[in-house]
Amino acid sequence: MLSRVANGLYWMSRYIERAENTARLVDVNLQLLLNFRNLNDSTLAGHWMPIVQSTGEEEMFAKLYPKATGENVSEFFVFQDANPNSIVSCIYLARENARTVRDQITTEFWGELNRIYLFLRSPGAHALWNQSPYDFFLEIRNSSLLLQGLADATIVRNEGWYFMVAGRHIERGDKTSRMLDVRQASMPENGPPMLANQADALGWSAMLRSCSAWDAYKALHGSEVQPALVAEFLLLSEDFPRSVRFCVEQLNQALRRISGVAAGHFSNDAEKHAGRLLAELQFCDPADIFDHGLHHYIDQIQAKLDAISDDIFQAYIFQPFQPDSDNELQQQEEQQQQIR
Repeated sequence: MLSRVANGLYWMSRYIERAENTARLVDVNLQLLLNFRNLNDSTLAGHWMPIVQSTGEEEMFAKLYPKATGENVSEFFVFQDANPNSIVSCIYLARENARTVRDQITTEFWGELNRIYLFLRSPGAHALWNQSPYDFFLEIRNSSLLLQGLADATIVRNEGWYFMVAGRHIERGDKTSRMLDVRQASMPENGPPMLANQADALGWSAMLRSCSAWDAYKALHGSEVQPALVAEFLLLSEDFPRSVRFCVEQLNQALRRISGVAAGHFSNDAEKHAGRLLAELQFCDPADIFDHGLHHYIDQIQAKLDAISDDIFQAYIFQPFQPDSDNELQQQEEQQQQIR
């Protein structure tokens, strides 16, 4: 497979997943505000700024908006073209990458991706947003899930498919950790967290819903929201498909299907680091996470996922024997990398 094709499929998948996760995050936090009373500018800023900070984009946000309000943050994450990680930008970049690998994806997949892109660029998207943000975000989530279903049902399981799987799960694992990081401010810097009060419980349950994890969490732990159990579930669950551990396991399997290397061995740094991270998550004691601090642990997870993404680029995309192509691919990689 050509390196540019692998790169296009990998980033197409990442951007579709990123758009869906951004829709989840903003939608749930808009809904959460309905449960609070006596909101003022300080309270709103305290609610929205951690969301901006969790994405690493507070500097860009500060240049574009005077303060963190629901309207400004929503605009920043939904329609702001200057934000490369807004929903509009992600779908545009996903479509551009798909266009370069049109022969690798099916007509059904391309048709749905093109439809959601045209919808977002149409007056109807702003009209739906103004009328019902919930319905707007539902449209984005449903389109992303439909694209995943179309990919599962129509795309051949070849190398390109596994680059798509790798991109989807490295992005999903990263975003799950960032959603969890939004709530870390309510926890002690070190040591096990206290039981959540009513306000904190609302925030933690909202965060679970943003990961579509509420029902799965309740089935395992009941309806009482305990921060320690939530963090353990989203980081270490081996069964929940949006947990960090599950995502890393799928990423590790996809990388090995690309290279043909068996488990327990590696042929490049991407496989080595993915296998190492998976082992760390499999044998992690939840108490160790809180002893070192949840925020610190999440930062390490994100840094390792970023490193694996860089390793994939070095192993499969960057080709030193083609200088002109190298420069072009290197520039695209730098442009597509999310702000850390």
